[in-house]
Amino acid sequence: MSKIKIEEGRLVVPNNPTIPFIEGDGVGVEITAATQKVINKAVDNAYKGSRKIEWLEVLAGEKSFNATQSWLPNETLDAFKEYLVGIKGPLTTPVGGGIRSLNVALRQELDLYVCLRPVRWFRGVESPIKEPQKVDMHIFRENTEDIYAGIEWYAGTPEAKKFMDILANQMGVTKVRFPETSSFGVKPVSEEGSKRLIKAAIEYAIENKLPKLTIVHKGNIMKFTEGGFKNWGYELAETEFADSTFTRNQYEAIKSAEGVDAANATLSRAKSEGKVYVDDCIADAFLQNTLLTPESYSVIATLNLNGDYISDQLAAMVGGIGIAPGANINYMSGHAIFEATHGTAPDIAGENCVNPCSLLLSATMMLEYMGWKEAANSITVALERMFERGRATHDLARFIDGSTTLTTSQFADEVVELL
Repeated sequence: MSKIKIEEGRLVVPNNPTIPFIEGDGVGVEITAATQKVINKAVDNAYKGSRKIEWLEVLAGEKSFNATQSWLPNETLDAFKEYLVGIKGPLTTPVGGGIRSLNVALRQELDLYVCLRPVRWFRGVESPIKEPQKVDMHIFRENTEDIYAGIEWYAGTPEAKKFMDILANQMGVTKVRFPETSSFGVKPVSEEGSKRLIKAAIEYAIENKLPKLTIVHKGNIMKFTEGGFKNWGYELAETEFADSTFTRNQYEAIKSAEGVDAANATLSRAKSEGKVYVDDCIADAFLQNTLLTPESYSVIATLNLNGDYISDQLAAMVGGIGIAPGANINYMSGHAIFEATHGTAPDIAGENCVNPCSLLLSATMMLEYMGWKEAANSITVALERMFERGRATHDLARFIDGSTTLTTSQFADEVVELL
């Protein structure tokens, strides 16, 4: 089995890499089969048989529990660590205290600190907004901190009472309105965690020649956590990326010292030189702006919870989460897991009607990450041709005039034919 490696910060991908995959629960069985069929064909076509993915199934979720009595076996984590790049279908998270989300567990165990969610519109797909073609954004969501760290205590427990005692008696906190019935959660946001996420976003913008990075936060309320995220982002841009960025802080400083015309002239010059403009936006204002002027944004850097809301809203603007891909990446170690962004959908599992495009587009991102862009581009083109012709699964076809509803397997077969 050939392994993807990382050398001097760059992935080294053999012609026949082993890719671990988790089939997933519910509809995962159907979308994984469809995705692998399309990916195999695209790779074979693009490279005339000289490249091929060797798929290695590993277990997690309900399928794993039924087979091994473990929701996330150590062997699965070891495989993702060893082979660097993998992909997964949706997983059932068991109900009950003490068992965290399997998706969050994978991200934290492998330190996959970037959740990358590109959002774009495909011609032919119906959208609830008037001009979906203006939506073309790349969300970098911090993946390991914020409230997703899972530091919580339930109301009335000894831990909650102890925490309240520390707040009241050692730190002088008087703002807990109902201390006896309050649950508590801790929101860690570090300088290191913030900067490595924003660094990845800036480098992505530079590499892909994207004009703007917006730091989205709620720093007007959470001044030291989300406000710190914003401040550390500006600091990073103005020091480590001084030659390739121009920030709103710098713009405002020039405006204050020399006037608005000088600031605008400097901004215009920075843009003409290909520099990335770095600004920030309060999260609630940003959500409104994405509906009013989506063309104003390209790359977004934000915290974990904000990113959860933002990426799902943007997906809805271009047709729904069924065509929303996602990746969890550690750009320093090279580890990455690409995933369907939707759930297991048990109500339609086994009915051969689920849209496979979320996982398929995530697999396309995986090919791009591996440097196999020719194969990735061919899939994107084929999908757009499908939608333009009104060929789609039920979730999309019902909104497209004159469309033909396809089953999951039929959709995959037609994409393969187009390839």
